[in-house]
Amino acid sequence: MTATTQTADALARVRLSGGGIIASEWVKLVTLRSTWWCLMIIAGLTIGIPVTISLALGSPGPLGDAAADVGYLNWMMATTVPTGFTVLAAAVLGCLVITGEYGTGMIRSTMTAAPRRLSTLLAKSLVIGAAVFGIALVALVIGAVLSGVVLSGAGYTIDPGDGRVWVSILLAAAYPALVAVFSTGVGTIIRNSAGAIAAVLGLLLVVPTIVQLIGSLLQARWVFDVGAFLPSSLGSTMYTPALAGGMTFTQGTVTLEPWQAALALVAWVVAALAGGGLAITRRDV
Repeated sequence: MTATTQTADALARVRLSGGGIIASEWVKLVTLRSTWWCLMIIAGLTIGIPVTISLALGSPGPLGDAAADVGYLNWMMATTVPTGFTVLAAAVLGCLVITGEYGTGMIRSTMTAAPRRLSTLLAKSLVIGAAVFGIALVALVIGAVLSGVVLSGAGYTIDPGDGRVWVSILLAAAYPALVAVFSTGVGTIIRNSAGAIAAVLGLLLVVPTIVQLIGSLLQARWVFDVGAFLPSSLGSTMYTPALAGGMTFTQGTVTLEPWQAALALVAWVVAALAGGGLAITRRDV
C-alpha cells in the first residue's frame, strides 16, 4: 500500500505544465530521424525546384507595361510549385508525430506525465505546425532569392518589394504546416502509422482524382464544387499566384479567394483535431 502511494506521488510530481509539455514534445520531435528526413526533403525540394524551373524559362520578350505582372507570376510560380510535393512529406511527418508513440508504447509515458490528454495533442500540433512552417518559410525565401536572381538575369522584372510576393510565400509555407497538423489529428484517430499515412495521402492524392473523374463522367458541376473544398484544392488556391482580373479556370461554380481557401483548410484542421481530441480522451492508451 505504501509503495503504491509513493508511486502515485512520484507520478504526480513529474506531471508537466503547459510549457513543459510543449518543450518535451519539441525534444521528442527533433530527436527523431524521420523528422530530419522529412524536413530535409521539404527544404531540398523547395530550394532546388525553383532554381531548375527558372533556368528552364526563356526570355520574357517585349512585355511593356505588363513586365511587372509577368515577372511576379513567373517568379512565384517557380517558387511555389514545390509546395505540391513537399506537402506530402509534411503529411507523413504529421502522422508519425503521434502514431510513432502508439507503435512503441511511449504514449503511455506521455499521458502519465501529462494526464490532460488534450494538452498533449495541442502541444504536438503546435510543435509540428511551427517546425514545418518555419522550415518551409526559410526554404521558400531562399528558393525565391535564387530563382529571382536567375529570372532577373534572363530579363524578367523581379520586385521583392511587391506585397503579393510575400503573401504568396507565406501562404505557400502555411499550406504544408496546416496539412501536418491535420495529419496529426488523423493519426490520433487511427493510431497506426501505415493506416494514417494511407488515409491522409489518399485524401490528398486519390480523392481529387476520383472527384475529377466522376465530375467529368456525369458532367455535374456540383461534383467539381465539392472538389474545390478538398484540402489539396484549397492548398493550391492558397499558394498559386494569380493576377487581378486574370483568367481563371474552374469546372464548377465555386471560385475561392486565397484567404477563403485558407479558412476552409483551417476548418479541416479543426475537424481533425476535434476528432483526435475525442479519440484520445475516450479511449485507453
